[in-house]
Amino acid sequence: MKLVIVSGLSGSGKTVALHTLEDSGFYCIDNLPLGMLPELVDNMLNTQPQVYDLVAVAIDARSGVDNSDRFDEIMRQINKHELPVKVLFLTCDTSRLLKRFSETRRKHPLSRQGLPLADAIQQEKKLLEDIHANADLSIDSSSMNVHELRQMIIDRLTSQTDSEMGILIQSFGFKNGVPADTDFVFDVRCLPNPHWEEGLKPLSGRDSAVIKYLESYADVEEMFNSIFNFLKDWMPRFEKENRSYITISIGCTGGKHRSVYLVERITRALQRERANLSLRHRDLL
Repeated sequence: MKLVIVSGLSGSGKTVALHTLEDSGFYCIDNLPLGMLPELVDNMLNTQPQVYDLVAVAIDARSGVDNSDRFDEIMRQINKHELPVKVLFLTCDTSRLLKRFSETRRKHPLSRQGLPLADAIQQEKKLLEDIHANADLSIDSSSMNVHELRQMIIDRLTSQTDSEMGILIQSFGFKNGVPADTDFVFDVRCLPNPHWEEGLKPLSGRDSAVIKYLESYADVEEMFNSIFNFLKDWMPRFEKENRSYITISIGCTGGKHRSVYLVERITRALQRERANLSLRHRDLL
């Protein structure tokens, strides 16, 4: 049996994640009290015949996660079964959460009389910080729509084999902030910028004119080789430490030219040796 524990901030996309997993064949349970999780796992494993091969359980602040040591204790009880267990945590910028709750007019589950929404969000972050710290995979949905989040879940959870670490390589623009859900950040703003070249500004790092421009500079080639060799040399070592997922973020100023070009090229190069690769261009419209 494979178990995925879904947690995260209210409004960050837990329901979308759970529905996506359900559509992918997972037996899903929403808002299970944390203390009941070991008993649930025991019952499912003891069911004959064994029908629960893929299970996803949502745990959030409504489930009574109010003791920072409780999650570690629960995980120790589950891990005695030696199951493949993955913890997915969904997060989002506070400003974006405030906007989402305002647009949908939903009430935050931790709202109290007289407690502002922003305070409820901060309280929830504190309640869930231990789960967040122990998550195998963290996804920041701040800049994603529903369809993008669904695809991210499919790429990173349902398409991954159990034997190989899943790697996401994404481009971004520093002017829009560094992605929260990242393990390594490479800054390529030192490279020549097509933004300032006539005719290249409206294009992206996928367009042949931009590619030709960037590949005319030795610095771009050197940057590619440095990042590619780092990933090629070090990803297997992280994999040996039982890492299931890793996110590589490459950033330029706007996330449109240099970072997009390098993400596309590095992903193609790594695909010759690895299967569980996905790419994302966060700020490319």
